[in-house]
Amino acid sequence: MRSGLFTVFTLALLLPVAASAQALGGIGGDTSSVFTISVNPQYPLPHSQATLSFLSSSLDLSNSTLKVSVGGKNIYQGSVQPVSITLGSAGAVANVTTELSSGGTKYTQSLSIQPQDVVLIAEPISSSPVLYPGKPRIPLEGDVRVVAMANLRSASGKALSPSALSYSWTVDSTRIANSSGIGKSTVIVASPLQYRVRDVSVAVVSQDGSLVGGASLSLMPQEPSVRIYENDPLLGIRYDRALGGNYAIRGAEATLFAAPFSLPTTNGSPFIQWFLGGATAQTGSLITLRPAGSGEGIASLSLTASAGSNAIATAILSLTFGATKGTNFFGL
Repeated sequence: MRSGLFTVFTLALLLPVAASAQALGGIGGDTSSVFTISVNPQYPLPHSQATLSFLSSSLDLSNSTLKVSVGGKNIYQGSVQPVSITLGSAGAVANVTTELSSGGTKYTQSLSIQPQDVVLIAEPISSSPVLYPGKPRIPLEGDVRVVAMANLRSASGKALSPSALSYSWTVDSTRIANSSGIGKSTVIVASPLQYRVRDVSVAVVSQDGSLVGGASLSLMPQEPSVRIYENDPLLGIRYDRALGGNYAIRGAEATLFAAPFSLPTTNGSPFIQWFLGGATAQTGSLITLRPAGSGEGIASLSLTASAGSNAIATAILSLTFGATKGTNFFGL
């Protein structure tokens, strides 16, 4: 379950991560105040790498040496610098021991990193045609449903039920208390303003607090659009070919269909209005055109699809008619 014109967020935006780390003491008593270890990312992915960084306000780390071992196996020895370690599957514990030597004194700290698997999926609440294989983009002036897919496992590999986990949601550094709690794996987020970004993150914790995971993603709204398709009397709506530029009406009539993409649908379907020669023709997704008379002619057809003051999309089509006679599906 890891993440086309309207595909939302690449998998690079979905950060399925989790970890737990704790100091377990050192030589000569507690050395956690002598130097500190940070783990990046905070919630590492299963089968990924986590980077350990070291800081100290009392030791000269440039004149110190470092030794790092994982599960009793030495993986690094040398000057003090960030060290990357490879993690296992979800729930598998990596026991890390660090030994820092400075001025003839050794300081040791241990920590455990337990990667977990949490994925955030953005589901824009916006328009797209029926059976459209892609996903609409983040709408302007709309909402986005964000779903957390949590796969937390114990050290033995036993999976915890997602409905029994506690979810803590944060939007732009503000905790959303009414959407957080046990089993609350979904949050509805308002789209950011145009050209802005909205950050959404979640922390997922087991009820005993022993397992923790998290993920984050960024939402950015995209301009909506509307496409015009031919509604063939036998083949139905021809989604395989969007109309643009010029369109020739070859028969006694032609029916066209407007499909709005990525307009917000929180308050209902987008409002669609057709204009023929600049004058209002009708509203709704479908319009049927019937050329009058026997001569040739041209006309301008346009439409707007709107769902709010800023969420507006337009399309224009130049029509020609009367030039050639049409044929039916059987070529008669």
